[in-house]
Amino acid sequence: MEIIKPTETDFPRLIDIWEKSVTATHDFISGEYIKKIKSLLPEFFEIVDLYAATISEHGIIGFSGIAEGKIEMLFIDPRWFGQGTGKLLVEHAIKKINATQVDVNEQNTGAYKFYRKMGFRIVSRSETDSMGKPYPILHLSYQPSGTLNTAKS
Repeated sequence: MEIIKPTETDFPRLIDIWEKSVTATHDFISGEYIKKIKSLLPEFFEIVDLYAATISEHGIIGFSGIAEGKIEMLFIDPRWFGQGTGKLLVEHAIKKINATQVDVNEQNTGAYKFYRKMGFRIVSRSETDSMGKPYPILHLSYQPSGTLNTAKS
């Protein structure tokens, strides 16, 4: 598995991965809202730095979008859940781009557990998502276990 910089010609595949991933993990979001966000994805792709995980014989299997030190998107084709793709993309974001923030839907408990395992901790919570919809958001910050409570008393 390797990480590449996708181009605009890859957008249809990224949108397909996004839709499959959201359908598999965000059962709390209405179909109408999913369609609205899907229509905005090409615009969102233009304002983040995109990275894609690929396997030569399968092509792109997941992707991330990073902006201003924050993982704005991380979506994996459900066929590749649990096989290290998300971990690879998050580690890349942290180590290569210094992205140490991420937001996650509170109802997406699988994503929250994943980020927690990766070293992220809740720093705050919002009642609504960035579009003002009633989907609570957990704001997380990367805090690897070796850096917590390191101040000497």
